[in-house]
Amino acid sequence: MAEREFNLKYGKGTVSFSIPEEQILDVVLGKEYPALENLEAAYLNALDHPIDAPPLKEIIKPGDTVAITVSDITRAWQKNYLTLPLLINYLNAAGVPDENITIVIAVGGHRANTEQECRELCCEEVYSRVKVVNHDAWDTKNMVYLGKTSRGTEVSVNRIFTEADKVILTGGIIYHYMVGYGGGRKSVLPGIASIKTIQQNHLWAMGPELGSGSNPRSASKYTRGNECHEDMMEIAAFVNPDFIVNVVPNPNGDIAGVFAGNWVSAWLHGTELVDKMYGIEIQEEADIVIATAGGYPKDINLYQTGKTMDNAYYAMKKGGVAIILSECPDIMEPEEFTQWFNYESTYEMERALRANFTIPGWVAFKEVECSDKGAFILLTKPENVEFAKKAKLIPVTSIEDALKIAYEKCATPNPKVTIMPQGANTFPIVKK
Repeated sequence: MAEREFNLKYGKGTVSFSIPEEQILDVVLGKEYPALENLEAAYLNALDHPIDAPPLKEIIKPGDTVAITVSDITRAWQKNYLTLPLLINYLNAAGVPDENITIVIAVGGHRANTEQECRELCCEEVYSRVKVVNHDAWDTKNMVYLGKTSRGTEVSVNRIFTEADKVILTGGIIYHYMVGYGGGRKSVLPGIASIKTIQQNHLWAMGPELGSGSNPRSASKYTRGNECHEDMMEIAAFVNPDFIVNVVPNPNGDIAGVFAGNWVSAWLHGTELVDKMYGIEIQEEADIVIATAGGYPKDINLYQTGKTMDNAYYAMKKGGVAIILSECPDIMEPEEFTQWFNYESTYEMERALRANFTIPGWVAFKEVECSDKGAFILLTKPENVEFAKKAKLIPVTSIEDALKIAYEKCATPNPKVTIMPQGANTFPIVKK
């Protein structure tokens, strides 16, 4: 029986194994897509030829004050350090001096970025020229109340964005397993919203009542009927941004597209490219799924590994097995995330999450829920074994042990196996 060799990223190295050729169902890879040959030219062209909007230089008036959102350090793949100088210089040419520009790091409910992280995100040139501040979701004095959404979410946002003459959102688009896609309206909610607004909105990612678990409509790729996303769009509409610039990365991490213009339609065009590259058809759900988070830094901790677990979940049949390759050298980070696993039951965990919703809590809850569909085996470092058990994972320290357990648990002598070498980004879709 012929065997097929695989080498999947794990930490700063790789893990190698082989699977009988006849058992391989699918290998889920993002579609090849070229990087932009000239990012600067493409970016400036997008500002001058935007989607469903006038050129940015016609929207901006000389002397305007401009507030710009920039995603935090967890989204460094957006490579703002390459594009922000272009945007700032463009605004200067349109009559907006550096002192009229404020960049707000749209951290949402995340921690504030350090000065060094802000310098890395924005580049030294931009950091030294314009004002760069962290959004603080808990700073009620600097929030402005704008009203309620149709679902009752009380909308308060950073005062900087209500007082600026013009608002520009920057960001990037990939799949997001709560609201379908990242980018676009996420720069407003959670980006620059109050913690109360964030929590009220994100509760739509849960089912209707205690015990119903997470909302099945809060999922990658899905927006229509996704209450959390729809509420988020209403929240962003209160701010009504003047312009947006979002980028989309290809599977190699290079910028493949720049989408600028109207904050809704330009973003929607970007999501179409994400679907083209990362929405991957599979023949059927597999008995065994083997997925890597993608090596360091994507597998730096269990919190980041949640994206891979969620994608593997959709490739695995009910009662199947998923092997997740994630070294997790910092498995106990972030601290708030790890504390959610101290609850004695999933029910108690859900009760606490509904009482005080946080993204780390939701990610922890979603990871625990994965085991409702099948067994999740975590290939990780030996020192992580005890903590992994608290997350309802089966910890192993070698791929040989992982495969042995998987074959035993799937209860079929000739299991179908799907491999996901880009597990954090690729979303499997069963062929109709």
